[in-house]
Amino acid sequence: MSVLDAPVTAAAPAAPTTGLTPIFVRLKLTLLRNGLRQSSGRRAAYIASLVFTLLLAAGQVLGLVLLRGNAQAGTVVVLLTAVVALGWAVLPLFFPSGDDTLDPTRLVMLPLRPEPLVRALLVSSMIGIGPLFTLCLAVGSVLALAHGPAGVLFAVVAVPLTLLLCVALSRAVATANVRLLNSRKGRDLAVLSGLVIAVGIQFVNFGAQRLGEAGGLSTLEPAGNAARWLPGASAIAAVDAASRGSYGVAAAQLLVTVAALVALVWLWQRGLVKLMTAPDGSTLAAAEPTRKESGRTGLSALLPEGRTATVVHRSLLYIARDPKTKAAWVTALAIGAIVPLINALQGTGSIYFACFAAGMLGMQMYNQFGQDTSAFWMVALTISSTRDAYVELRARALALLLITLPYTVVVCVATAALLGSWQALPGVLGISFALLGAMLAIGAVASALFPYSIPQEGAFKNVAPGQGGLAWISILGGMLAAPVLAGPVIALTVWLHVADRQDALWLVIPAGAVFGALIGWAGLRIAAPRTANRLPEILTAVSKG
Repeated sequence: MSVLDAPVTAAAPAAPTTGLTPIFVRLKLTLLRNGLRQSSGRRAAYIASLVFTLLLAAGQVLGLVLLRGNAQAGTVVVLLTAVVALGWAVLPLFFPSGDDTLDPTRLVMLPLRPEPLVRALLVSSMIGIGPLFTLCLAVGSVLALAHGPAGVLFAVVAVPLTLLLCVALSRAVATANVRLLNSRKGRDLAVLSGLVIAVGIQFVNFGAQRLGEAGGLSTLEPAGNAARWLPGASAIAAVDAASRGSYGVAAAQLLVTVAALVALVWLWQRGLVKLMTAPDGSTLAAAEPTRKESGRTGLSALLPEGRTATVVHRSLLYIARDPKTKAAWVTALAIGAIVPLINALQGTGSIYFACFAAGMLGMQMYNQFGQDTSAFWMVALTISSTRDAYVELRARALALLLITLPYTVVVCVATAALLGSWQALPGVLGISFALLGAMLAIGAVASALFPYSIPQEGAFKNVAPGQGGLAWISILGGMLAAPVLAGPVIALTVWLHVADRQDALWLVIPAGAVFGALIGWAGLRIAAPRTANRLPEILTAVSKG
């Protein structure tokens, strides 16, 4: 039985909870201060984040104040508040380590009751950069909307309600998923947050362009009218309604926020009790017998036995299981498709934007040994000659091609279908194949000459301290050199267009495939002896993280 439900007896009196909130506030401030004392880099990062947030908040407040009196001010403010509230709901899933100081699992052994614990956590959670930004948003929003005594009265209530709702929403979601977030799947989710941000930026850009074409902010009114009754924005919408004299609507919208806040706190409290009383899988005996290790499966099972099949299988497992490798691949796959397809949907893109997919995936050949981290020593033990190094690199390139070749074809065909540019499709495919081969060649050489470590901790730490220069040289150098190496195929495609021989563009497909294969083979041959001769240096570089 957990301490949350332990009965109060004379022999074991309950710990006093009076003053628990001030204790948690001081604890939060102390942990924050001590964390900043650990290193000057952490202090600099925190100060920079704080300054950036304050500048962004100041600009946001100024922009909202300038909206005062605008006919669409209410719509814009309500939608903005709804988006921020949505951010509070989903960010704990992507940044589970953003606030380790308030992890409820660390409080399991303390004699704390749920009600005062929730109050203390709620108040202490409002200390930080995120709550400060949200407070500035709420203040700016009511400044833009409040008119008259009724509007001001509702604004005074709406600001703290909005902040409390956002914080409670964040904590309720985090508590409900804390065991997921502490698992390997949760770490995968955190690492993939960069993908969500990148994809979101593309869709925001697409939506903004469509908004401009549609005639301005008035097109947002239907969405704004629906958002006015959502808990995350209803309190701010109540200020707008009260300023316009709709007191009944304002009271109802404010009541929606109050009811949502009460429900969230109740769900949060239930989640805390369940989290701190129910056992998890780590405390239970295994219910099923240990599964036998399976052999090679999937694409690698089609390859003949030997080093090539083993390396391909290992590379595919990295892509499927290692969080950092998986994040890099999923990001490359998503961005490689989004850039050409979004531009095609806008009607302003070129079919040759589809070559971006080959470039994004070709970058996965870079820093091959850094992906192994310190486990590379086991691979190094199996490399005793240039031949071994060549087979190792060739198998890694083959694993990459098993995914990139069909993916590149799909993206090119989809872009051509959206634009109706079927005649230019052979040229795009040929250039993509040549670019892919060039990036495989450069990536193999760069992996041998400029290896660097990829730290396993931290979702956004992709280079070990002191190795940033190596990463930039490797990636930027390859991005600049790949089009140069693929220059003959690009020149052939341009010449066929200029000479108005587009009926002969189909020749670019075999030309690009053969050229890409030859340049890739040459790159592997060049990289193999350098890999074999530099094994100690590579092992030292990739083990620094």
